[in-house]
Amino acid sequence: MSCVILPPLASIEAVKPVFMIVMGVFLMIIAWRLAKGLEGWSARLIVAGTILLGVGYTVVLPLYDAGVIPRYSLRPSALSSGPDAYAWNIVKTFVMNFGWLLFGLGLAIHARIFSTTSPGRKLSPPTPVTHESPAQRTS
Repeated sequence: MSCVILPPLASIEAVKPVFMIVMGVFLMIIAWRLAKGLEGWSARLIVAGTILLGVGYTVVLPLYDAGVIPRYSLRPSALSSGPDAYAWNIVKTFVMNFGWLLFGLGLAIHARIFSTTSPGRKLSPPTPVTHESPAQRTS
């Protein structure tokens, strides 16, 4: 009789895809709640970035960990299928990096990090400061 040792269900390899799915859903819920009270480009960028990150964390990365999507490697092997693996690597890189870029840009616009005074706006001239002596104030 041979003993087959199965990997435990509570191992890091088994929990990692579930953690990514939960993280992607949690990020989408938090961003949706944040963007619900916003208007303009900040809300659009936050939601667009979150959708990309949600697809990346809930679909693409768990499929990579499960081995459904072939991994891209510079060394040819039987597991990588060349152009398919390269295309999925481009999709994964685009979804994750562009998603974080849009999400961060939306948060930065919401926090008014990039706000400056426009060159067309006219500022009021400063009011002159007069120094009065205490004797002039009482009279």
